[in-house]
Amino acid sequence: MSFEEEEKETFEHTLLVVREVSVYKIPPRTTSGGYKCGEWLQSDKIWSGRLRVVSCKDRCEIRLEDSNSGDLFAACFVDPGRRENSVEPSLDSSRYFVLRIDDGRGKYAFIGLGFAERNEAFDFNVALSDHEKYVRREKEKESESNDHIDIHPAVNHRLKVDQFARKL
Repeated sequence: MSFEEEEKETFEHTLLVVREVSVYKIPPRTTSGGYKCGEWLQSDKIWSGRLRVVSCKDRCEIRLEDSNSGDLFAACFVDPGRRENSVEPSLDSSRYFVLRIDDGRGKYAFIGLGFAERNEAFDFNVALSDHEKYVRREKEKESESNDHIDIHPAVNHRLKVDQFARKL
């Protein structure tokens, strides 16, 4: 199967849509402790629009899109098991995060992401956690299926009956 055929057969699942988020230009991190949204000025707001969290197999993508046209402003790819490299919560508010935006050619930038409501930020965290759990379960299923051979229930039933008959 070619790469193009494989791409067509994979389904994207939208895990979350938030109608309005804000994106900020953030100053460089001054300490290793993390980012504080209190340091971002309202004048540093560079964009606002829709956020979608999309899952495709083990890949998760945070898409920032224009609310009207759907045009992509930026995307943040979240690698399985390495969420902290792509999405970092702000130290001083549960409604703000820092996203690592990668252009796919080795260049990247950090931007601030702000939600208007706490419940939207909570749903964002839940969507990312749910995706991580899904990937973990799929890997466990895969490793379990490689460990043993499933036998059809009818065959198992006959084996049990035969074993029982031998005992009599």
